[in-house]
Amino acid sequence: MNKQFTHLTPEERDEIAILRAQCKSLNDIAQKLQRPKSTISRELRRNRSPVYNVYLSHRAQQRTMERKSAAHRRPRLKRETIRYYVTGKLKQGWSPEQIAGRLGIEYPGLSISHEAIYQYLYDSRVRRNDDLVPYLARAHKRRQQKGHRHTHRSLHIPQRISINERPQHISTRKQFGHWETDSVISRQSVAALNVSVERKSRFIKITKMAQKSAQQTRCALTRTLSRLPVQARRTITYDNGSENVEHLHVNKVLGTQSYFCNPYRSWEKGTNENTIGLIRRVYPKKTNFDHVSRAYVKALERRLNNRPRKCLSFKTPIEVFRACCN
Repeated sequence: MNKQFTHLTPEERDEIAILRAQCKSLNDIAQKLQRPKSTISRELRRNRSPVYNVYLSHRAQQRTMERKSAAHRRPRLKRETIRYYVTGKLKQGWSPEQIAGRLGIEYPGLSISHEAIYQYLYDSRVRRNDDLVPYLARAHKRRQQKGHRHTHRSLHIPQRISINERPQHISTRKQFGHWETDSVISRQSVAALNVSVERKSRFIKITKMAQKSAQQTRCALTRTLSRLPVQARRTITYDNGSENVEHLHVNKVLGTQSYFCNPYRSWEKGTNENTIGLIRRVYPKKTNFDHVSRAYVKALERRLNNRPRKCLSFKTPIEVFRACCN
C-alpha cells in the first residue's frame, strides 16, 4: 500500500532551504527528508523567489498558505449576465447595495448579495484584469475591515448617560456653562487637537495633545476648563470614542456632569461639529499636527473667539462669554 501523501511541514521547508544553500542535489535532499524527488522539485519550482531564484523557507510557507486560502474561496459572479450587469452599473455610479437590490427586479430569478460584489471587486485575481474599485464611492485600495474602532460589542464607557437623558433646557442654550467636546485627528500625525465649545456663547478652547488618548483628553479638559469660573462649567457632551472613557475623573475635578451622543449621530453635538469645520479650513485632514506648534493653535483659538457670529447677533464668542461670566 502506498504511503498517504502529506504536505511539507515548515520544519521540512527549513531543512530544504539549508540543504539547498549547501548546494545539495535534489536526490540528496529527497533522501534526507525521505520524500520523493518529484516533491522536492515541485516545491522548489513553485515556492522559490521569482526575482532572485532563491528558496527561502518562510516565504515558501507564506506562498503555500496564500494558495491554500485562495483555493478555498469560491469564485464570485460566475454567471456572465450578472457580471456584465454589475460591471455596467458600477461604471454608472451605482453602489453594490443598489445593484444587488435592483438585479432581481430587472432579471427575475437572478440574485446576488452586495457582499459578494464587494468580494468580487477586491479579489486580487479579478483586479488584475479589470480594476473596478475606483468606481466605488470611497474607492479604498484595500477593503476597510470592521472592528472595535467601528462598533463595540459592549458599553466601553463606564457609567455612560445618554444625551436623551440630558435636561431639555440645555438644548435651548438659555443656560450658560454647557460644553461639547471632540478630537481633531490626522492620518499624517500622532498628535491631535482637543476642541471644546461652550454651547451658549460658542466660546472655543483648543488644546494640542501629544496623541488622541483617554489620558491626554482628560488632561486637556481638566487643565483648560478648571481655570474657568464654576458657573462656566456645568455639563460636557461627548461622543462614544474610547478617548472619553475617563470622563468620571473629569467630572470629579471640574464638578461637571457627562452626557454622550447616540452612536453615529455626530449632529447631536452640532456646535462642536461646526467648530471643527472652521478649524479644518485652516488645518485640512492631511495636516501633520506634529509640525503645528501650540502657539499657532492658540492663535487660531483667539481668532475664532474674536470672530463675529450671526447667531450671536454679530457679537464675538469672547464678548458673550465674558458677559455670561459676569
